[in-house]
Amino acid sequence: MSTEIKQFTVSIYTENNIGLLNRISAIFQRRHMNIESLNTSPSEIEGVSRFTLVVNITESQMKKIIGQIEKQVEVIKAFYHTEDEIIYQESCLFKIKSELLFDERQIQNIIKESNARIVTVNKVFFAIEKSGRKEEIDLLYRELNAFGIMQFTRSGRVAVTKDEMKISSMLQAFQD
Repeated sequence: MSTEIKQFTVSIYTENNIGLLNRISAIFQRRHMNIESLNTSPSEIEGVSRFTLVVNITESQMKKIIGQIEKQVEVIKAFYHTEDEIIYQESCLFKIKSELLFDERQIQNIIKESNARIVTVNKVFFAIEKSGRKEEIDLLYRELNAFGIMQFTRSGRVAVTKDEMKISSMLQAFQD
């Protein structure tokens, strides 16, 4: 098994229970592993949550972590995926002074070229939303930062698998 560090996206399906986030993150913390990104949301089945984490570890470490999550946390199922197996995005919001939108034509070009969109404009600021790969958001951040960013926030990764995973039937069995 390879000792090469890779980026994995972890999908954990669980009932909506208090304290799960703490128990999941503690498994990584005890092993001195950093969670690069974390997102939690309802899944396609009512009463079931989906945690999506991004970690940079070896595949053998990943397999051990999945086993420990399934033993130590009340999960329906936990999976890990490589980037080739998923379709993923991140989202972000930028808050920038309104005067720059009207005075700096270059900002309008940056927004257009990056496929970002303006979600609100008022006298003080305008807000831009961008969804895309991490590298796309990083590039947009660098370009807009040259003009001054008042606020910036970013989501964790969200992902779906490319293949026909059987998680839907597993979750459906859980619901029944």
